[in-house]
Order: sequence, then structure tokens, then C-alpha cells
Amino acid sequence: MTATVTRITGSLAEAEPLRDAALYDLVRVGPRGLLGEIIRFSGPTATLQLFEDTTGLEVGAEVTSTGASLIARLGPGLLGSVLDGVGRPLAGLAEVSGDFIAAGATAPMLDVARRWTFRARVHAGDVVGPGDVLGDVEERPGFEHRILVPHGVSGTVESLASGTYTVDEPIGRLRDGAALWLAQRWPIRTPRPVARRLAADRPLVTGQRIFDLLFPIAEGGTIAVPGGFGTGKTIVEHSLAKYADADVVVFVGCGERGNEMAEVLHDFQALIDPRTGRSIMERTVLVVNTSNMPVVAREASVYLGLAIAEYFRDMGYRVAVMVDSLSRWAEALRDIAARLQEMPGEEGYPTYMASRLGALYERAGRAIALGAPERTGAVTLVCAVSPPGGDFSEPVTQASLRVAGGLWALDAQLARARQFPAVDWATSYSLYVDAVTPALAAASTPEWATLRRRVLSLLQRDAELREIASLLGADEMADRDRLVLVIAAMLREHLLGQNAFDRNDAMSPLTKTAALARLGLAGYDEADKRLVAGADLDDLPVAAFRRAYAELRRAAATEDGEPMAAVDRAIAALRGGS
Repeated sequence: MTATVTRITGSLAEAEPLRDAALYDLVRVGPRGLLGEIIRFSGPTATLQLFEDTTGLEVGAEVTSTGASLIARLGPGLLGSVLDGVGRPLAGLAEVSGDFIAAGATAPMLDVARRWTFRARVHAGDVVGPGDVLGDVEERPGFEHRILVPHGVSGTVESLASGTYTVDEPIGRLRDGAALWLAQRWPIRTPRPVARRLAADRPLVTGQRIFDLLFPIAEGGTIAVPGGFGTGKTIVEHSLAKYADADVVVFVGCGERGNEMAEVLHDFQALIDPRTGRSIMERTVLVVNTSNMPVVAREASVYLGLAIAEYFRDMGYRVAVMVDSLSRWAEALRDIAARLQEMPGEEGYPTYMASRLGALYERAGRAIALGAPERTGAVTLVCAVSPPGGDFSEPVTQASLRVAGGLWALDAQLARARQFPAVDWATSYSLYVDAVTPALAAASTPEWATLRRRVLSLLQRDAELREIASLLGADEMADRDRLVLVIAAMLREHLLGQNAFDRNDAMSPLTKTAALARLGLAGYDEADKRLVAGADLDDLPVAAFRRAYAELRRAAATEDGEPMAAVDRAIAALRGGS
């Protein structure tokens, strides 16, 4: 019997009878073939969540189950692609329907016409299992896309030949008759299994000084980035996507403004990756579900991004996933739950929102992939959160803090003061500090842990003294206290702040970060020593020291050791003052 639509409410519809379908199976609805999935059964009646605009859909429209859940097709051609929330390439949709996506428009996730040069690494007679590397394709110059045995497939290779293939052509076959392909399919809501999870003890260098020095993130770690409107959440994630030391970047624009995603596309295509000399877009996958696209597809977009990231992790790559913003994902859950008339929790979010969010964060991690040869990869998850009014007590932020490994809290007052990144160092934290500090010190200076501790201590003392200064006035304070205010202001401006429009300052290597921290602290120590000896703060060459500090910040990244030499010269200038 043909299933038909019996009820429509916005993006939800009911159809019956759907007796042979399963929960989360994809369906096609109506003459336009609207894409949806089954999210609830009540006897023969199925509730459908439609990923497209339901305008014009009528009761009695035919419903056809595809017999499979929402699946990502993973293979060569992913890098540089721009996908919508359910995995359709926007370029392909534009060819089919023009500048505006037509309801029911379809396009394959991977280019089925493009031919790839495959180099086989195993031979006939070899025994292979899930995750084993069959060979590789040079997807981009210098980037090896490893072709893996799909999960659930194992046996003896009967044939496997190097050559040029499309993703729809078999590259070989097992003795049991199973075909081998360049691409594989994976349900996006199911985490990909690994051989063994590893400790998060290797830092992900972001190029942003406040994160690398004060609140570092580990490869495979998770960070929540909450902030009110205008605090720079999107800019922070753009900077991380551009400059973080990751092999692959997956950027998920979940419910954000279309002009922001257009800016990402424009900037990424123009930005040159210093490691390859090519466009940074060549190592990036964009998943786009902007604010004018169907709300319910936002929920799927985050899972799609994670499925793609796990696929590259299984090849042995370090993947950074940027989600902007997780609040829009939670709002999609709330919208769906309200239409299903489920019991609401705090602020209307469904009661299972926290558990769903926790399961999402748990898909990050560093691990040894299944199969041979042994490969180690990582999925690092950075999630922007948009609390209404900047209220961090709201449910999505609090649920994130319970499971995330760190907090980069953005402050509206710092943003208005043009401090970028506008990170509140008094509220932010990282649980990875102890684990990653040895590696950061090895890559920069043995003093790294001491520099971090002293910078935080000076900033804390500065916050206390600024409260006193607001009551008494800075001129009434002792010179040593005024010195703390002066040096802390330099640290905030030149160490913690970065200029995204200055190519020498937008990205800071660890050696330069250490040099700036050391310079600020050494200047403080030298000036404090002279004050104790009886000098007057107004007689010290503070202005010259500030200029030296600003020059080091604006200086281009140099060879190891040279930034420290610049520090020594600046301190010598301070000592030479009257």
C-alpha cells in the first residue's frame, strides 16, 4: 500500500501506513520529492521531519521510504567542497536550480564524473579488514587521500589495480564477490569506530597568543566559545580555521548569516596556506546551513561535519572542526520537540538536549584508527555558543561547560574596547594545560609554564588594582602598584591582543608568543627592581619600552632564537634609561 501524507505542521508531516520503514530512514515526499526523515512512529503513522520548505505540500501526497538513514558519501573530492546541511553540494544545486535552491533539488555529494588516479598498496591474495589502507589518491597536490576498506567488509583480495576511476567504478573485488570502491557511505549520526583512544596530551597550536599561552587546547580536545552578539565568536573561529596547525579543517556554519559564510568562502580562497603555498580552501570542507535555510537541517549539519572529520581522522590526519553556532543546533532541537509536543525542559529546550550535546562532544578525540598500517588521527572540536544577552547561565552554555575540556569566554566590554580576541581571562579556563605544557615548552622555551603562571598572576593583580584606582585614582597609588597597571595594560594590548589585518600579527608562532611574554615580564622585573632601589616611575623610559614592545609584536616571524634576542635588546634599552 502506498503511504500518503495525512497531516502537515510546518516542517513536520505525518504519513501512513509506513510499516516497513525504520526510525531515521530517509523519505521522499510529494511530487517534488522533498527530502525528510522519520523521527517517530505511532502504530502505522510515521512523523516525518522535512529538510526543505513544505510550502505547497498537500495532504494525500505520496511518501516513499528510501530504506536508509541520512548517509554521507565519503571519498575523494571532499576537500574544497561546500555542502548544505544534508550533504548536497551547493555548486551542484546551483547548476540544477539556479541561485535559489528549489524544493526537491538533488545533487550527488561527490563529483561522479571526475576521474581519480588510484595507486594500489595491497595485492591480490592479501587479506584485508575494516580500516585497512587499500591505496591512495592524490586529491590535492601534496595531500594523500587514503582509500580505506569500509567497516563491515573483510576478506581476501581477488583483484585490485592501480588506474583512473570515478567514485562509481569499482577498483577491485574480494573473493567473496564484494566490490571495493574509492568512496564509502556512512550514517552521519553513528560515530565511526577506532582501534584505541589516546590521551589528549599534544597541543593544537592555534596561532592566537591568548589561547596558546593561557588557555591551550589539545589535539582531540573540545572547547566551548560562548559570547553575546558582536563579541567576535565567528572571527575567532575564522582565525582558528585559517591558522590552526591542523591537516584538515571542517567548518560548520549552523544557522549563521549568509554574508558571514560568503566572507569565509572569499577569505579562504584568497588566503595562502604557508605550509603548502596554495589556497587554504584546499584543506577545508564547508558545511553550510545558513539562517535562511530550513531550520531542521541545522540539526543534521553538525553530524555531517563530524562524520566527514572522523573519516579524515581514520586516514591519520589531524582535523579541526569549527561549529558556528551550537546554539542554533539546540534551537533546531527545540523547534522539532515543540512540534512533536514533547515535554519541554528549561527555556523550552527538550529534556534530552544535554545528553544529545554530550554525545556530540564525545565524538571528538585523538585515536589510533582501525586497520593497517597503524595511523593516529584526531578530531578537535571548537563550538561557538550564542547565549541570549550574553547570559552564560542559559542551558546550552551550561550543558557545554559540563562536557567541554575548556572555556574561551568572550566578553562584550572587551569587544567594545577593541580587544581581539575579546577573551575574558578571568572566566576562561582549559583542562589541558598540564597535559600539553611539556610539548609547548619543547617547541618554544623551557620557561613556558613560568611565563604563563606569571602573566596570569599579573593580570589578576591588575584587576584588583584597577578596582582601587577607580575609587582613589591612579595618581594616588604607590609607584609599584602603578607599574603593575602600566605593564598589565601592555600585556593586554600587545600580548593578548592581535590584529587580524596585520599579516605579521594575525598568526603568532610559539617562539614569538614566548618572546612577547618574556619581554613584558622582564620589563616589569627590571622596572620594579629600580623602583625598589629608589627610582621614580615617571623617570623610567616607559614610553621607549612600550615602543619596543609594539615593534616586537608587529615584527615578522623569524628564526628560532631571534625573538629572544629582540627581548634582550629591549631590556638593555630599559636598563640604560635614567
